[in-house]
Amino acid sequence: MQNNRRFEAIVYGLVQGVFFRHHTRIEATRLNLTGTVRNRPDGSVLVIAEGPQEQLDGLLSWLHRGSGLAEVERVEVEWKNATGGCAEFRIVR
Repeated sequence: MQNNRRFEAIVYGLVQGVFFRHHTRIEATRLNLTGTVRNRPDGSVLVIAEGPQEQLDGLLSWLHRGSGLAEVERVEVEWKNATGGCAEFRIVR
């Protein structure tokens, strides 16, 4: 966990019902990140990710584009210290 960071991002737009969480998990796993992705009641998606800064930057860049059917309007991100609370990246229902 040394030199790891964490971000909590809320992704707004057409991001529910378009496999956004599934593709986020695939991208985060490809980048060897840990964390969670979940739908929020307001139609946005919350992504919490931990890992090295370079990989986090890669996921954040991907979140601004989203998966094929998604239409991302904006991403709000808050950077934090890593907690090491997750062993993998998973979808939370």
